[in-house]
Amino acid sequence: MTIRGVFAPLVRGSTWRRAVFLLLGGVLALPYALLVVAFARLLGSADVPRPLGFGLLLVGAGLAVVPVFLAGSRALEIAAARALLAVDLPEPAPDHRIDRETRLRAALWIALHLGTGAAVLFAAISAFPMALVFVAGLAGIDTGVAPDERFGPLDPAHPVPAGLVGLAVLVALGYAVAGLGALAASMAPVLLGPAQAERIAALEARAVRLAERNRLARELHDSVGHALTVATLQAGAARELLDTDPEFSRRALRAIEETSRRAMDDLDHVLGLLRDTGTGRGPATTAPQSTLAGLDRLVADARAAGLVVESRIGGPLDALPAVVSREGYRIVQEGLTNAVRHGRGPVTLRVAVPPEGLEIELVNAVRGSPGPTGGGRGLDGMRERVLLLGGQLDAGPEGDRWRVRATLPAPREETE
Repeated sequence: MTIRGVFAPLVRGSTWRRAVFLLLGGVLALPYALLVVAFARLLGSADVPRPLGFGLLLVGAGLAVVPVFLAGSRALEIAAARALLAVDLPEPAPDHRIDRETRLRAALWIALHLGTGAAVLFAAISAFPMALVFVAGLAGIDTGVAPDERFGPLDPAHPVPAGLVGLAVLVALGYAVAGLGALAASMAPVLLGPAQAERIAALEARAVRLAERNRLARELHDSVGHALTVATLQAGAARELLDTDPEFSRRALRAIEETSRRAMDDLDHVLGLLRDTGTGRGPATTAPQSTLAGLDRLVADARAAGLVVESRIGGPLDALPAVVSREGYRIVQEGLTNAVRHGRGPVTLRVAVPPEGLEIELVNAVRGSPGPTGGGRGLDGMRERVLLLGGQLDAGPEGDRWRVRATLPAPREETE
């Protein structure tokens, strides 16, 4: 190990930050030290009755101990450890009551922080100035120390040994602070780390965030993918018939415009959910989501793209819960998009609302080998939508045809 490596811990930025953390503990320990001195004098005074003195001591001890076990004290220590010790500790779960084991661990951490901080603070105001005086004497600087003044066995009149001892003390203090800081950084996750209940709460929150991200990804995939598919087919047909059938080209351009506008509305809705609404101006304005109430328009778009759709729709679609109606719309949309991309011939669409829920079935012939072959996530997205609502999805080839059948539970008494 080189000399630079030996002294590296003394000049690292992390060592100085950890020293500030330790000194913070010493500052917090000062009121406790003042209480100890005050009660020592109180109990040593003959003018104060013993029962009164011990009663005040119990009250003072209670006031001193209670803050150590508070959840707020633990939160403050976690914030200090993250900022000064650079320890990756999760934020305490909001509105979550910590258990007894977590309180005890936090109390032990605070007690150790105050104890080590008090020791470092005492060294900073006693040994550190004395060591600087000896080093200054070694350098020939007049420190104003009387020639007959002694510091234990050290005599400032002999500056060389005193100066060497001063240097040794400074180095020892630096290594002590570095070691205590490193120990604190390694012990912080153990004593301030989350309890089992907090870990579970954090995992649940993360699962909710991931589920929401997946839902938004499905929304974008289904809506924008459908719009691009329809627009591409319409644009291709309009280009082919621009000279021979201008009226068809105008209808195709109108369909592209309407489909793109609806896709922009869906995109605005998703982006609105992703916008930061923590600016105090309220939630971002978002477009309403598509539901089965717009099923006729969705079928019309598919027909305008050149797909022959034979639809059979029965039952009160408006009686479905909003979440089921939204997911049902996206399933039909993705099914029609896959039929446009990979199918041939007519598509049979059946949407029924039996008492127990919603049934959707799409059947179409396929080109070549059965099944979608575009490498997309359409079927995965449909399957995720169905599973999240506790339904069932069957998708696969039946001879030369491709069948998708989805069943979603939707009790009539559900509301959103």
